[in-house]
Amino acid sequence: MTQPAIAIIDQIRFFLDANDKRGLTALIDNLKSNELIHAIGHLPKQEQASLLTLLAPEDAADVIEEIPDAQAVEIIEDIDAAQAAAILDKMTSDEQADLIQEMHFEDAEAILDQLSDEDANEIRRLVMYDPKTAGGIMVTEILVFDEQLTVGQVIEHLRVAVRSDDDTLLRYIYITDSKGIISGVIQMWDLVPATPDTRLINIAQRAVLTVNVDTQLDELINFFDTYDFYAVPVIDHDGRICGAVLRKDLLEAETENMVYEHLETQGIVGGDEIRTMPVLLRSRRRLSWLSVNILLNIVAASVIAYHQDVLESVIALAVFLPIISDMSGCSGNQAVAVSMRELSLGVVKPTEAMRVWIQEVSVGIINGLILGLLIALAAFFWKGNIFLGIVAGGALMLNTILAVSIGGTVPLLLKRFGVDPALASGPILTTITDMCGFFLALTFASMLLPQLGGL
Repeated sequence: MTQPAIAIIDQIRFFLDANDKRGLTALIDNLKSNELIHAIGHLPKQEQASLLTLLAPEDAADVIEEIPDAQAVEIIEDIDAAQAAAILDKMTSDEQADLIQEMHFEDAEAILDQLSDEDANEIRRLVMYDPKTAGGIMVTEILVFDEQLTVGQVIEHLRVAVRSDDDTLLRYIYITDSKGIISGVIQMWDLVPATPDTRLINIAQRAVLTVNVDTQLDELINFFDTYDFYAVPVIDHDGRICGAVLRKDLLEAETENMVYEHLETQGIVGGDEIRTMPVLLRSRRRLSWLSVNILLNIVAASVIAYHQDVLESVIALAVFLPIISDMSGCSGNQAVAVSMRELSLGVVKPTEAMRVWIQEVSVGIINGLILGLLIALAAFFWKGNIFLGIVAGGALMLNTILAVSIGGTVPLLLKRFGVDPALASGPILTTITDMCGFFLALTFASMLLPQLGGL
């Protein structure tokens, strides 16, 4: 049975006050992931830091890997650099790079200075890769041996690795030539029937599928959809092996990317946000989008101001303006969602905007006609004036076609010119559909003003 949240927090505080490492470790081990995340999120910063420093580094590393990265960074930055380095040292290379990448430069360097030169340089190298590429997702804890080594030598190495509690990926063995270029892969069970003096090159699968450090997230997704592999080796531009992308890590990266894209479409810029972050930071991340959006809305509102006399003459039209704007926006957002999804899967390329537009217009015409007819009938039954229905229905129909055209093609065009489509598509779509919806309705009304007078 799930323990009450307050009881869990009280127990954590009891063990912290008593400096009871064993009791705290046992409690943390028995908590479900969601219970742990909730409890830590409700502890003050000082107690969060105390929790990590009281636990053994390997247990603290497990806690860090459970909680959101944004929260983990906050806690790690609040503890002593030497203790933070001890925790980081127990984490996998990709997790280390993710945390260091999110930290303030001074805090990150202070922690890296506490690590061995080899480990610190490895993390610095990983941080340089785009997190949406194979280099940014890969782990470096893999088994790599010279192709001329024997099975007996490798088995002895594995015995040492197991005894030293090495976190090395043990499912595949990658072999390289004298220049470090990958030349084959061996699955662990292939070592069992081989004699100790057999050279690795003689039992290896020579045709190795690899990805480059710059391979994009969508290409990696397609790769693992095609091949039922546990991992794929990552090579640099010279063919030397750098690490491996694990299927489970790719799934996590894909989920995280979808979360970030959703946040950006809602106007939260700069990464993940949790409410324990500093208020000014959270405010800045939201205002960076809201301040632009208010200017775009002023542009849309200016269309209404320009046709103020028409709106004063046909007050009933004011009821339909937000409906026209909202329904068109919904249609456009559906098109944006499909384009974003197809871009992420590699189904469409940024250069295929014209093909996407033709496909969207077909849907837009059908949906526009049906939605326009529905709102036209509503207007007619409400006021008994067919011309009000023509104005509202015609504006919604044309604006729906325009909205899906923009929603379908703008993400591709933005991607082509190097602009983040998740962030920019929404404001562009909203502004244009609002402005055009108001313009179409008010323009049609001005053309039929004699037939609409007095409504």
